[in-house]
Amino acid sequence: MPQPVDQRTLAYVMVGGAIGVLGRAAIVDPVGDEIVPWVTLAINAAGSLLLGIVVGWLDDRHPRARAFLGTGVLGGFTTYSAFAVQTALWISTPWLAIGLAGASLAAGIAGAIAGLFIGRRIADRPGEIELPQDAR
Repeated sequence: MPQPVDQRTLAYVMVGGAIGVLGRAAIVDPVGDEIVPWVTLAINAAGSLLLGIVVGWLDDRHPRARAFLGTGVLGGFTTYSAFAVQTALWISTPWLAIGLAGASLAAGIAGAIAGLFIGRRIADRPGEIELPQDAR
C-alpha cells in the first residue's frame, strides 16, 4: 500500500514549483515568439544539468531539500509540455521540428549526465550510479 504524502514535503514542492515557474516566466516572457522554442530548449537543458547536480549531490540525503529543489524548483522551471507543443507547431517544417526535438533530447541527456558527474563530485561520491528504480 502506498505511503501517505508527507504534508511538509508537499508544501516544499509547491513553493519550489512556484519559484521555478516564476523563473521560467521571467526568462521566456521578454523574448519574441520566434525564439521561444529555442529558449525552452535552453531552459530544459539547463534544468536537466541542475537536476543532475541535485540528484548527484543529495542522493538519498536531505529528501525535503531534494523535493524542494528537484521536484519543485526544477520541475517548475523545466517544461516538457511546452517542448512538445512547440515541436508539434513546427510540423509544417518537419526538419526544423525533428532538429528541435533531437537537440532537446540530446541536450537534456547530456546535461543530466554532466550534472550527475558534478553533483557526485560535490558529494565526494564519484562514479556511483543511481539505478532508475532508486531515483525519487
